[in-house]
Amino acid sequence: MQKVTPFLWFDDNAEEAIHFYVSLFENSRVTGERRKEPGGPLFTATFVLDGQEFMALNGGPAHKLTEGFSLFVSCASQAEVDELWEKLRRGGSELRCGWVRDRFGLTWQIIPTALGELLGDPDPAKAARVMEAMLRMTKIDVEELRRAHAGS
Repeated sequence: MQKVTPFLWFDDNAEEAIHFYVSLFENSRVTGERRKEPGGPLFTATFVLDGQEFMALNGGPAHKLTEGFSLFVSCASQAEVDELWEKLRRGGSELRCGWVRDRFGLTWQIIPTALGELLGDPDPAKAARVMEAMLRMTKIDVEELRRAHAGS
């Protein structure tokens, strides 16, 4: 087990959430489940999303997931951004600047690697145009960022 593991608190739908998350990423799987009684509802679980370990709890309604904690997903292409965005926003809500809340309340940042590359341009005017374009977006659009970078 890794030394630091994110721990997600769900009301009563951790099992559904975990199986949904595992379906989104390659190299993902449920690694352990604990139930209060055999065949009963899930109490806690461990799972891996593309190599990152997580824990989850069906802890009841005392605590809710908020934007104060999000999962950042680095996407290699616009196609990957589009696919994850569409799956995560169903039943959830779109937020600004590449953030989306899924139907379970977990917030994700779906960010193309191109954003960091363009924001890191040594020309501050180009980087500023990219930042301005990104701040107007919900889902990040790489082509629109590139146009802003070019000044067109």
